[in-house]
Parts: sequence; structure tokens; C-alpha cells
Amino acid sequence: MSTTLPTGIAAPDTGLRPVRSSLVLVTLLTCQLMIILDITVMNVALPRIRTDLDFSATGLAWVMNAYTLVFGGLLLLGGRAGDLFGRRNLFIIGTTLFTLASLAGGLAPSATWLLVARVVQGIGAAMAGPSTLALLTTTFSEPKARMRVLALFSGMSSAGFAIGLIVGGLLTEWLGWRSVLFINVPFGLTVAVLALRYLPDAVRQPARLDLPGAVTATAGVASLVYGFLSAASNGWGSETTDIALAAGAILLVAFLTIEFRTAQPLLPLRLFTDRNRAAAYANIFLGPMAGMSMFFFLTQYLQEVRGLSALATGFAFLPTAVLMFTMIRLIPRLLPRFGPKPVTIVGTVLMGSGLALLTQLTTDSGYFPLLFAAMLLMGLGIGLAFSPLNVIIMSNVPPSDAGAAGGALQTLQQTGGALGLAVLVTVFGTATRSATGSAQQVLVSGITTAFAAAVGIAVLTFLVALTFRSTRAAA
Repeated sequence: MSTTLPTGIAAPDTGLRPVRSSLVLVTLLTCQLMIILDITVMNVALPRIRTDLDFSATGLAWVMNAYTLVFGGLLLLGGRAGDLFGRRNLFIIGTTLFTLASLAGGLAPSATWLLVARVVQGIGAAMAGPSTLALLTTTFSEPKARMRVLALFSGMSSAGFAIGLIVGGLLTEWLGWRSVLFINVPFGLTVAVLALRYLPDAVRQPARLDLPGAVTATAGVASLVYGFLSAASNGWGSETTDIALAAGAILLVAFLTIEFRTAQPLLPLRLFTDRNRAAAYANIFLGPMAGMSMFFFLTQYLQEVRGLSALATGFAFLPTAVLMFTMIRLIPRLLPRFGPKPVTIVGTVLMGSGLALLTQLTTDSGYFPLLFAAMLLMGLGIGLAFSPLNVIIMSNVPPSDAGAAGGALQTLQQTGGALGLAVLVTVFGTATRSATGSAQQVLVSGITTAFAAAVGIAVLTFLVALTFRSTRAAA
């Protein structure tokens, strides 16, 4: 039996009553969309935030980085904590914390206040995010239903980046930058109330939390993200960059050593013994490194070179968002028919083609045809390349490891996006320092060079996709 969601998507058979099944799905997907939106929704509002709260040019970057750094660094801990202490409880606490932090951020009277609020948002998101994915996996246990909801989850996660720019442009233009944070409040409260009423909870695992693993993993990921972000602003040769990257590498080696030896690891390394899952984990890291840079660099290009407003900039990404959502409906049909390998390969090729097209930008490039074509390719490519990965990773994971598997997935995705952007911003900075011409020409030179580097990462993503098993059963 199935019912129809407000969006027209059929709710899968889960053993729950149809109405409750739909409400569980809507609750979890709304939370995920809200968390992902906050990664990009503030991009177009940054100039106004800088003016209102007197941010410095370097300090402004931390409005984005404070959220990404904490979110990425705590995801593994959040995933395993949900397995041990109850995913439903952690989901509700995380969503509530995220919502209250959004309210506080919207009321921020100073730069420091806003940054603290963004840190607390990241903590709440890291608590709710892995539990969202784990609850989907354990609630929708029938194989076809699980594949459909995981494809929906992946589509929400990917499209959220583009939708964030559109929503951010609308709210900033009409209601001011504070509304970008306030909008989380009604949605967050609704999600928390629905979760209290309708979300089931999986059986808790009688185990101890791997605290040494939690500390080394969290500190290691945070150090690496911070190191690459420092490289983007201070250069690769700076002392801060070198120390942070070295500390991150040492801590992650320590983390892997601990996970090999502990009886109850934070990240069960058996998750990587399956060939398809291991390849999917690699690509969930590499794909965002290449693809998510588009939103950052094109936002600058459209506003600084083409002179578009925040609202127009947001709507420029509409083709990408529409095609990502279209993939939500197609992936559950494509995966059983073709298997993960051809779907992911085609998506990666399309994404790489879109990035290659963006290397041809000039100061005179119009939206049509070059940018529009690139937007279409990126929407199709990201939708096809990323959506199967969530299904591959989570479709046959044991229920006891669902939170850890989801935490690892989201950690690699967020870390890949943050590290990729930091590396490409460094490439951008190097190119602009050696470029000549007007300010706009220098900016475009840096952007196209960064997109060329992103094409290289997309090629590596393509090579990993070739390692997937070809069988349809692997879907």
C-alpha cells in the first residue's frame, strides 16, 4: 500500500500506516533539506552581513566556515551516538538545537554572536544529520522502499545546495539577511513536533561509545578542514596551514589505529570491505570536491562580473535545482534497471563536461548559451553521479551500523566539499596573483583556472566509478 505525499511522490510501503509513513518521510527529508540549505543559503547574503555586523574581509569567510567545520568534524560522533543512545532522541535534540541557534543567529547584534550561533548550528546539524539517514534506513526496511527513500534523501541533499542560493537570494532581497536564519525556526519547530509524535526509534545497542576514536576523528577532520581553509586564505606555506594539516594527518592515522584495535569502534572498518560501498564512499568524497565549487565561484562571477542582484543570482541556479529534483524521480527507476556503475559514470561525465564548459567563461559571457548549458549539465550530472551513492552505501548496511555508516557518508561528503573548495580557492588565488588586466579579467582568470582544476578532480571521480560492479543486483 502507498499514499501520495504533497509533492506528488508515492510514499513507500514500510509496514506503517500510509499517513504515518508519509509524515515520517516528510519529517526526515525536511530536516535534511534544512541542514543542507544552511551550507549555501547565506552565500548571497554575505555582503549585507559584512556591512551590518562590521566583519573584516577575512572574518566574513567564517560565517560559512564555522558551520561547515563543526558540522563536518562532529558527524562521525553524531552517527555513533545515535546508534548507542537512541536515534530518535538525538534527532529531536539536534533539530531543536539547530532551530534555537538559527533564531539566535538571526537576532545577532555582533559578528562574534553570529559566529557562535553558526557553531551551535553545526553541532545541532551533526547530531540530527546521521540520525536522519539511519532512521530512513531502519524505518523503510523493504528493499524497494528503502531504495526509493534513499534516492529521495540523496536528491534533497544535492539539490539543497542550489535551492539554498535561490532561497537565500529571495529572502535577502525581500526581507533582509536575518530572514535567512529566521526561516529555519518554523520549519525546525514543525520537524521537532512531528518527530515527537511520529518517529519510531530503533533498538539501542548495548555498547560503550568509542571516546578515543571520537576525539581523534573529530579533531582530525576539524584540523584538516581548518588547514585547507587556512591554505585558501594564508597560502600553503603559512605556519598555521602546515601545523593544522600535519596535526590532522597524525590524528586521522591515530584514529584508524584505534578503530583497528577497539572492540566497539566509532567507525566499523568492515563498512569498507564491500567493493561497491568502498567505491561509493570514495566518490561521495571526490564528487563534492569537484562539483560543489560551482556554486561558490559562479555566485562570485554572476554578482561581481555580470552585476546581478542577490535575487537574480539565486534564480540563475534554477535549471540546476530543477534537474536535480528530476533525478529524484528517475534514480529509483534507473538503478534497478542499469545498476550503479553506468548511472554514476554517466553522471560523472556530465558533471565533468559542465565544469569543462565553465572554463570557457570570459568577462563578456552571457547567461545564454554558455552558462545555461553548464547549469543543465551540472544539474543532470550531480543528480546522476551522487544519488546512487547513498543507495549503494546504505541499502544493505546492518541496522546496528546504520548510524555509523550514515555518519561516515555525510562526513566524507561535507569534508570533501570543504576540502575541495579550499583547494580550488587556493588555485584561484594563485591564478589571480599572476594574472594581468582589469579587476574583472583577473577574477575571471582565477575562476576559470579553478574550474580547470575541478575538471581534474572529476576525472579522478570518473576513474573510481569504473570500479563499481556492473551487475544490476548491486543496486
